Amino acid sequence: MTSTKADLIYSSPHSKIKDFSFDAQVVEVFPDMIKRSVPGYSTIIETIGYLSNNYVRDNTNIYDLGCSLGAATLAMRQNIIAKNCQIVGIDNSSAMVDRCKMHINAFKGATPCTIIKGDILETKLENVSMVVLNFTLQFIDKEKRQQLLTKIANGLNKGGILVLSEKMSHQDEQCHQLLTDLHHDFKRANGYSDLEIAQKRTALEQVMKPDSLETHFNRFEQAGFSHASTWFQCFNFVSMVAIK
Repeated sequence: MTSTKADLIYSSPHSKIKDFSFDAQVVEVFPDMIKRSVPGYSTIIETIGYLSNNYVRDNTNIYDLGCSLGAATLAMRQNIIAKNCQIVGIDNSSAMVDRCKMHINAFKGATPCTIIKGDILETKLENVSMVVLNFTLQFIDKEKRQQLLTKIANGLNKGGILVLSEKMSHQDEQCHQLLTDLHHDFKRANGYSDLEIAQKRTALEQVMKPDSLETHFNRFEQAGFSHASTWFQCFNFVSMVAIK
């Protein structure tokens, strides 16, 4: 595996800040970016592994939708005990897919993994016991999010699980500002300057549109999930489970 490079993308002033994208520049620093930007990320990844141990069944498929560099895929692969399963990781970034394949191939595991460049909205889901959407849905057009969750619910076998991790918005403006301020303090404590925080926020404004918890749970119900719960929250970052 290649060594992790420091995230310096927004460390100097940009005359024009382009919309954030998962391009080759981001891929090079992605592990450092996630570690310093997303509170509780390692806990979320570890727990995805634990959940795969409990919920993946023999002779089923597992999907990591928006797999990025494969952290969730690897966590599942290292914990799955079910037989005759396969993990499919899908991402629409060529740079992410190429690097993800390198990461997956660097670790041995009993469960086969296939990494594909593609559109998760067009992905066919069948005979599924577990799906992961780890900070992916927030980059999908809002009007297509229900469609995706309904397709996931339809593809899951009874008792199958969806893990959905997202940055959330809060309907109460004062609480929303509090959580945002705490997140910015977290980023400062991890070495990001105010310039970096401000420029990254501008880059994300038009491409990442968070939802409220209420919206997520309404979508789960409409999609046909029988049970849903938040299992993790740190500031404005949450991870939820929905069970068919």
